[in-house]
Amino acid sequence: MSGKHVLVTGASSGIGRALALRYAQDGARLSLFGRDAARLEASAKACRDKGADVATFVVDVQDRAGMAKGVADALALAPLDLVFANAGVATGLGHGKIIEDPDAVRATLAINVGGVFNTVEPAIAAMTKRGSGAIAMVGSMAGVRGLPFSPAYCASKAAVFSYAEALRGVLSPHGVDVCMIVPGYVETPMSAATKAWKPGLISDSEAAEIIARGIERRKPVIAFPMFMWVALRFITFLPPRWVDAAMLRFFTADVPTTKEKEAF
Repeated sequence: MSGKHVLVTGASSGIGRALALRYAQDGARLSLFGRDAARLEASAKACRDKGADVATFVVDVQDRAGMAKGVADALALAPLDLVFANAGVATGLGHGKIIEDPDAVRATLAINVGGVFNTVEPAIAAMTKRGSGAIAMVGSMAGVRGLPFSPAYCASKAAVFSYAEALRGVLSPHGVDVCMIVPGYVETPMSAATKAWKPGLISDSEAAEIIARGIERRKPVIAFPMFMWVALRFITFLPPRWVDAAMLRFFTADVPTTKEKEAF
């Protein structure tokens, strides 16, 4: 990846920051996007310390016009080789709750789905014209099968999964790969807030390494851990009521309501 231009949204923390650091060590040019200027600059500094050429863009992925300008400015620096639509938030139901906060639901969809559109769309024309590059969207195992403790989050990640699948077929003839990243539990500030059994938990740096290897191999889907991916795919073939009953009985989680509110 040396010399390549990599764009990452949500680069201030978690998987986004880990991806930025992973590509920095390979000598990539980085365009890092985030909403918090101080935290974004801290990520940028860590990448520069590894020798990377870094540009930062303080913008909310919900801001369609702001993202279009940011991506255009990144393209003006150099053609984009890899775009990570990574920024996202989680929301869910605490114990005993059956209705998610309506504002939090809409903010989750605006960030997790609208934010992906706002990241990807401005890059497509330039990448297809050049006939190369890859677009990677960070989803979740929660997008494979709906989980009763986080309805809106599951819906948002399922939408991203379908979007990546559809877009892959559209862009492949034009030389642009589309990759869907489907992580399980990763040690990030977002996942730390969820109180639940977390099988297969790995660090954000381990996740970034798995993702980087998958991108290099041009894998259309990068899912990890594999046992969780296989299990969730399998249960989609089982009677839904059986799965619902099993989840309610054997799996519990306390997912806090996101502090985000619908902004745009």
